[in-house]
Amino acid sequence: MNTLDFRLDQHSPTPLYQQIAEQVRQFIATGQLKPGDHLPTVRELAHNLNVNQNTVSRAYLELEQERVVSARRRGGTVVVASTDDPSITVARRKRLSDIVSDDIVKILSQGYSPEDLEAAFYLHLARWREERRSIAEKPESESKTSAKPNTIHIVGSHDLALTILTDLVKQRRDNVEFEIVHAGSLGGLIALQEDRAHLAGIHLLDEETGEYNYPYIKRILPGRELGVVHLVYRIQGLMLARGNPRNIGGIADLKRPEITFVNRQKGSGTRVLLDIQLRQLGISPREIKGYEREMETHLAVGLSISRGEADVALGIEAAARSCDLDFLPLFRERYDLVIPIGGYRGKLLAPLLEMVASEEFKEVVNKAGGYDTSQTGMTAFL
Repeated sequence: MNTLDFRLDQHSPTPLYQQIAEQVRQFIATGQLKPGDHLPTVRELAHNLNVNQNTVSRAYLELEQERVVSARRRGGTVVVASTDDPSITVARRKRLSDIVSDDIVKILSQGYSPEDLEAAFYLHLARWREERRSIAEKPESESKTSAKPNTIHIVGSHDLALTILTDLVKQRRDNVEFEIVHAGSLGGLIALQEDRAHLAGIHLLDEETGEYNYPYIKRILPGRELGVVHLVYRIQGLMLARGNPRNIGGIADLKRPEITFVNRQKGSGTRVLLDIQLRQLGISPREIKGYEREMETHLAVGLSISRGEADVALGIEAAARSCDLDFLPLFRERYDLVIPIGGYRGKLLAPLLEMVASEEFKEVVNKAGGYDTSQTGMTAFL
């Protein structure tokens, strides 16, 4: 187990024992604490945090009552482990069902719609997946490609609408699996060129024509028969810490020496868009502190800001919402799915294409914020 970084706010209205309990939950949710791991002893944690031992004991008791941890006589306090014991498995499954059911009733009773609930769920689930991924030793994008026949391989730009799409498909078709590699928009087109993907997700602005996607498709995949399925229009802008403490008002502010930026990887559509804007403003990347620091997803850069590691990044509104950040909208861009014609007409992608065109998908994405689905599902053939 890695050393846990507990931090208490003595001025917060939240009692200290509740702050400790909540941080333990966070450590478990992000994978920093795993089933079977020992928590620090009451005496040790009280000493490290400079609080009374009763405060830590009360926090551990709350977690034990929730069955998050268990206290063993002379064995310390440990994270509840998963088990193959059928009786315990059934009890844990029922507890999960009760928690979810209670929360759904509470949310719907306050006037939110099922679509509001789904959108919030998918945004926050995506954020927690990214949290766990960032902590794990081996990112998902480095895992080996699955050879399973019902697995859809997607390579391209990260987008939360695409995450919502794949999650909805998996809900409806439990025999369909996905492997998604966030290699950027250019990486997605190259993967199609090399027959390493069933489809690519792209949003690439051509500086010369001002057109999205089609100029790049024609240059990188000349002569290929393709279906280009419109997924969403989305809003790109500056993701900022809550309250915008650095008073950032636009791209030009990125060159201010006190501001730390975090970037997307080379080949991503967001990086292409940023570089175009910098050229038009006459700003050199060397003037931007943090330009060379690259991350693969909008959620990764958002989490970097929420942790205080950076002040600003260019990203999408839905990711800013997911990470509880402020957002300054700047650009409207087109995100498309590029599919070789054989795959477009095949059985494997049929559930995904059916979901793209569904009202259910559009309603959930619209509730997520920062998207326009007025042309979602429209297809052009090249």
